[in-house]
Amino acid sequence: MTVTGVVGAAIATPAPGPHTAATPALGKKTATNYLYASIGDFDADVKPLIDRPDIAGVQLVVPWKALEQKKNQYDFSSIDQALKYVQARHKKLFIQVQDRFFAPPTRLPGYLLNDPEYAGGAAPTKNESGLGPGQPGTVAAQWNPQVRGRFQHLLKALSQRFDGRLAGVNLPETATEVDTKKDHTGYSDESYFRAELDNMAYGRKVFTKTPFIQYVNFWPGEWNNSRNYMKRTFEFATSHGIGLGGPDILPDRPAQMQNSYPFFKEYRGKLPIVAMAVQEPDFEYKSPKTKKPYTRQEFTDFGTNTLGADCIFWATSAPWLHQPAAR
Repeated sequence: MTVTGVVGAAIATPAPGPHTAATPALGKKTATNYLYASIGDFDADVKPLIDRPDIAGVQLVVPWKALEQKKNQYDFSSIDQALKYVQARHKKLFIQVQDRFFAPPTRLPGYLLNDPEYAGGAAPTKNESGLGPGQPGTVAAQWNPQVRGRFQHLLKALSQRFDGRLAGVNLPETATEVDTKKDHTGYSDESYFRAELDNMAYGRKVFTKTPFIQYVNFWPGEWNNSRNYMKRTFEFATSHGIGLGGPDILPDRPAQMQNSYPFFKEYRGKLPIVAMAVQEPDFEYKSPKTKKPYTRQEFTDFGTNTLGADCIFWATSAPWLHQPAAR
């Protein structure tokens, strides 16, 4: 398996591809609304809401193992079924390919964890920063070239089946916290950063018709662009024609304002697509300005006008989704 070779080497910057956008005028716009859910919740949570006239489609999170139970044996039937369902309703489908979980590594392919070639295949994670759910979990060891090669093989297989048929494909958030006291995979912040950029470049290479997106919120080992990771990410995405986004719209929240948010504002109009989400925990956070939970309007205004979101993926638990749609 050939990978694009970012890890351990200088990052090359090829000429922008067809997804690279010219900078448009930054006038007022309204982001398009989509649902957000796990693919396993499609029937229960998505189907009752997908016909709303104010919803353009859905973003589904799909675990790596659900797509590759055994090495090189891909099963895309769940995506096929979801795509057929939404297209029959003239809606669109985004897919998030998930390689990290706030759970044990059971949602990663077994061969990745058991075959000595992959040296464990995954690293344990923790969360002591207060920025996320808090429970320990797992992240695929993308800094291992053999693991990354398998992930890129999956992206290639997905592109061969769905390029041009999906509205977008995205990789999960960059934030993670590897438990280095328990890790045996050779993790380092720098190798992780380079591996993530490598996957971004590869995804953009194989998806030539469907927009390819990386979620970026925090980088391990960095705060306030202290290691220039965040700025390099936005520069890399801009030059390669890669979209960016994030798992949370949290207006004016200090942690986010010291990491990815200023760059979304700076690069607004320079990225081919910006896709932001309002996920379940976001409804519990309170605005630093009002000291009350964020309103739908606050999410929408900040996501659109500050972060430059073209689309917003709303958790199906969003209160406004359970009220009659405005017509």
